Amino acid sequence: MKKRTLSPEEREQALLAVVQELAEGVIEEGEALRRLRRNTLGLSQQAYADLVGVSRRTLSDIERGKGNVSLAVMNRVFRPLGLRVGLLPRQPALLEKALALTKSPAELT
Repeated sequence: MKKRTLSPEEREQALLAVVQELAEGVIEEGEALRRLRRNTLGLSQQAYADLVGVSRRTLSDIERGKGNVSLAVMNRVFRPLGLRVGLLPRQPALLEKALALTKSPAELT
C-alpha cells in the first residue's frame, strides 16, 4: 500500500470526519481505525501493526470488531492518530449536550 501524503490540514479534516461518524454511532471503533490507517496514513495492516507494537492479527481483529483486547492495547493502536479510547453517552441527546459543554462561549454564538 502506497503511503499517502496529506497536508496537516487534510489529515485533521479526515480525522475529524471519522471522529464525528464514530460519535454519531455511524461507525464503530474498528472501522474508524481502518479508515484512518488506510486513507489518512496510507499504511498496510502490517506496517501499522509494527508501528504500534501489536500483531497484524490483533490489528485485524480490532478493525473487524472481533476479539477481546485490553483498553491499553486500544489506546496503543489509536495513539499515533492522536486519539484515545473514552466513554461517550449512548443516547444521542445526552451526547449532544455533553459535546456542547466542551465548546467555548464564542463557539456557541
